Parts: sequence; structure tokens; C-alpha cells
Amino acid sequence: MTSARTPTTSLGAASLGAAPLGAASLGAASLGAASLGATSLGATSLGAASLGATSLGATVARVDVGAIAANVALLREGVQVAGQPPRALMAIVKANGYGHGAVAAAIAALAGGADWIGVALPQEAVALRAAGITAPLLCWLWAPTSDIAQALAADVTVGVSSLEQLTAVLAADAGNGKPAHIHLKMDSGLGRGGASRWQWTDLVAAAAAAENRGAVRVTGVMSHLGSAEVLDDPSVAEQLEIFRNAVRVAHTAGLEPEHVHLANSAATLMLPETYFTMVRCGLAIFGLDPLDPHGKSGRHGLKPAMSLRAPLALTKKVPTGHGVSYNFIFRTPRETVLALVPLGYGDGIPRAASGHAEVWIGGRRYPVVGQIAMDQMVIDLGPDPDPALVPGTEVVIFGSGDRGEPTAQDWADAAGTIDYEIVTRISARVGREYVGQDPR
Repeated sequence: MTSARTPTTSLGAASLGAAPLGAASLGAASLGAASLGATSLGATSLGAASLGATSLGATVARVDVGAIAANVALLREGVQVAGQPPRALMAIVKANGYGHGAVAAAIAALAGGADWIGVALPQEAVALRAAGITAPLLCWLWAPTSDIAQALAADVTVGVSSLEQLTAVLAADAGNGKPAHIHLKMDSGLGRGGASRWQWTDLVAAAAAAENRGAVRVTGVMSHLGSAEVLDDPSVAEQLEIFRNAVRVAHTAGLEPEHVHLANSAATLMLPETYFTMVRCGLAIFGLDPLDPHGKSGRHGLKPAMSLRAPLALTKKVPTGHGVSYNFIFRTPRETVLALVPLGYGDGIPRAASGHAEVWIGGRRYPVVGQIAMDQMVIDLGPDPDPALVPGTEVVIFGSGDRGEPTAQDWADAAGTIDYEIVTRISARVGREYVGQDPR
């Protein structure tokens, strides 16, 4: 196992920088010089949140980039059907790669065979380009009043959901000498981004006219499912039929999009009728299974990529009835030993999990007691803990669950949320440590 602990360390002996499909190495893209820290994506990079600090026992989110690559390879292989043209996979690394680090996640995904990288915001796409990611790249969430010119100049394909956005693209790209590449987005029922059914024909007609005069190239048509992870939800079939009709409208207007994509992670794992020419996978590339969040069946073979770790900061014996943390919602029912962990809601730990979550220390689980505070939480080690549990001992907040440690989904259950939120909310003051290597 290799570990990236400095801004210029590449991901493993067989550097992911050697991967094709536009991957840039952590050395060449250097995540120090062209780091996420130098961009709007914040200080979760190897440069700004120097992972060298992990050697001092700091809190760290450890990310297995080999797991990300392997998950992508597994997902991409799963959508290939004998006798049909090859299907592409777009790896979604929005929101700083669901908390894992956008650049490192993109590099690992490309090493695993991803054909495209996707993000929500134009500034996320521009930051990836600045970090050396040259693979095909899509962004889709932006206001028509935004400055989209920088993304277009960086050869980013832009999702277009409205006539206003199309107008903004045409204005921003005027005089560049080559047409902007766009994917038209259709709202097939989710009620968020995309043109509604009654707006779609007008948007398609305007885009076709712009393409005919050489102003844009419509290289894709896309939509998003609302409930693919719910078994036999009738909304999936309804959205699928609406989307098929939308694609027919585009073809009737003379458009010939190379990429037609609807499937998210859940649909990629379960609904081959939604594959079209490309699938988009976000959560699943990080090893979190939307169809099996507790990992009970393991039927899809995904490997969670992130574990969150911190050292014990303090241990102390307290008597029966001792208050613990703010508002004293917990008082010790017996004499016990409490342990302090330097992670709190300022680091992304959900306060709603107070009194419900567990952590892993020295081979077993222990309960979180009292209110989770901004910077810290308290663990009840019991009246007679293992004497080896001293300050500096590693605490695993969540991990893969392979050893019995809590998972991101366990914390989600404790907080009344979803595992997406648990990993994505880990804040910039928690270092990221990249381990594993290109599995090829």
C-alpha cells in the first residue's frame, strides 16, 4: 500500500498519472502547484490541507484510490451487453468528489476506465482542468447570468436546461472560432434541472438551429431519475418513457447526439433499460451502494473508499452522574472512563447523531455520549477499559465495516440522513490521505 503524504507524491508506484483517458498524475498535476487548494474547491487538497500532518496524529479522511478505480472498472464492465455497442461511463466527482477529493477521485476513476468526468458546477470543472484533468468533462448546474465563458474556453461540455442558458452559451462562445459542446437536459419528472416537457420542443428547435449555423454542437441529451433506488417504483418507467420521447423529439429535429444518458448509480446497478449510450455514476464509484446501503448482501462487489480517523485526545475516569457535553443530555449511569475525540460538527460530524452513533477503538465499538460539539465528541469507554486505550490511540469514526467498524450508513442511520451526506460533509479542516495504487 502506498500513501500520499506530501503535495507532490503520486498515487502509488504505478502512478495513476500513467493512466490514459486524460488522467493527470498527482505529481504532474502536482496538487500543490495546481492543487484544489489553489482553486475554489477549497483546502481539501494534498497541497493546502497538507497530508503530511497525518504523521502527527491529526484527524484524517483516508481515501483508497485503488478502491475507486476498481469500483469504476466493475461498474463500467457491468453495463456492457454482448451484441450492443460499448457504453461509456461518466464518473461524477462533484462536491469535491463526494468529500473524497475531486482531483484524486477523477484520476482514480479515469485509471479504472471512466470515459467522462462529471461535476455540477462550472467552477468545479475549471478547477479540474487547472489540475491537469484533460478527459471529456461535463458540468450542468449554473445560472444563465453566470460567466460560463471560462468553462467553455477550457473545453468543458455544458449542460443546457433552458432557452436562457442556450442564449448565454451562444453569447459567451461568440468569436471563439469553434462551436461550444452542449448536452441538452430534459426534466423527465424529477422537477429540478432540465427543460420541462412543454419547454423541450422549443429548446431542441433552438439548439438545432444554432447547430445548423455552426454555433454549437449538441453532443448529448440527458435527464435524471428521481427514485431508481426504490425497487419497482413506477416513477422509473414513467420517467423512462418521457425521456425516450424527448430523445425522439431531438432526432426528429435533426440532432444526432453521441451521448444519451439517464442512469445514475442505482439504475446502473439494476436497470439496464436505462443505460442508453452512457451511464453516470457518483455514489457507487466511492463504494457506497444505493441499493444495499448497509452492505448486507455485498452483491454488487463495491468497496467503500473512505474511512474517517482521529486520535484519542484525552481519557479520564468520572463518577456516577457526571454530566457530559452541552446541556447535559447525558449523565453517566455509573463510574466510567470517558474519552475525547477531536472531531465535531465543524469537521462534518452530524450533531443529530449525538447519543446514537458509535465509533471503533481497539477492535470494538463504543458509544458516542452527550452532544457532539463543534470540535469534539465524547466516547464512553466503560468502567474498566482496555489499558491500551490511551491518548493517541486511533479511533475509526467510520470505514468499510469489514472489521465490524461503523460505516457511513451507520452514521447516516444515527443522524437520520443518507450516506451521501455523511461522506460529502467532511470539512476542509480534516486532511485527506490517499492510499492504494493503480490496480492495473
